[in-house]
Amino acid sequence: MNKRLTFFLLSLIVVFSMALSACGPAATPTEVATEAPTEAPTAAPAALGTPDNPIIMALAPSATTQELLASGDAIAKQLSDLTGYTIKTTVPTSYGALVEAMGSGNAHIGWLPPFAYVVAHQKGYADVGMSVIRFGSDHYGFQFIANVNAGFTPAKDSKDLEALKQFDGKKPCWTDPLSSSGYVIPSGYLLKEGVKTKAGAFVQGHSTVVKSVYLSPNGEICDFGATFIDARSGIAKDFPDVNDKVVVIYASDPIIPNDNVSFASGVPADVRQKIVDALLKMADTEEGKAALKAVYQIDGLKVVDDTFYDDFRVYLEASGVDVTTLFK
Repeated sequence: MNKRLTFFLLSLIVVFSMALSACGPAATPTEVATEAPTEAPTAAPAALGTPDNPIIMALAPSATTQELLASGDAIAKQLSDLTGYTIKTTVPTSYGALVEAMGSGNAHIGWLPPFAYVVAHQKGYADVGMSVIRFGSDHYGFQFIANVNAGFTPAKDSKDLEALKQFDGKKPCWTDPLSSSGYVIPSGYLLKEGVKTKAGAFVQGHSTVVKSVYLSPNGEICDFGATFIDARSGIAKDFPDVNDKVVVIYASDPIIPNDNVSFASGVPADVRQKIVDALLKMADTEEGKAALKAVYQIDGLKVVDDTFYDDFRVYLEASGVDVTTLFK
């Protein structure tokens, strides 16, 4: 066999072998067993009232934030000592912010003015636990005040609604749109008497209204203002002649429920009861009385439920205010 034939036969054998390899089953890669990833267990939220989840106590901004925080912190400390809960104090920027804090989880205890409470309860944010006692009563009235130089004539008594007509065309100073005595009820009285005022100035706080009237002998800020009775005492230390310069033009009967202690709807019943019991104990001690007195001139506390506000809702309806339209 010559060399060419031999080479040809060897080439055929190589090509045939490669063809057989190509037709054989493909090699399968080795499969690596994998396990499904496991999720890390979620830690249970810290119990309410612990350092990691403190109870937030919100105060109505009816005075300066610094004054309220100092007084509120004193109450919070005593409550913490009595209950073992960690309690922090906050002062929202407005009554509306206070209401929303009760609904958003940014406040668990709220010292709510009556109208702010009615709104918060209507929205399902809060339930009342206690009413404040002030000057021996659980209700109070509102007053219209003016600078002595404004020339208004004081009403004869709470029935003398004709005196309100002096405010027609004048500019009022109000506290807050959700203040019962600083806006809602007094503005309702004016509406009922057909008194049309200029657009009012919301100056935040009853003491601020008094100061604004004090500093307005010629209507520089406002011609008159509305506050609780008698908010003038709140600035007497800084303005000793306030009762001479700021006069009461009209004072209502005590038709407004006092501020209250309310709880956010998500606060457990046992926590609420423990706080209520502790506040009642505070109201019976000298130290506790001093701390409560420093906040809104509180003399005492009493347990109430939502029916405490039934008569007040009648006055709200008469004032023309529709609670359901607020803060949608």
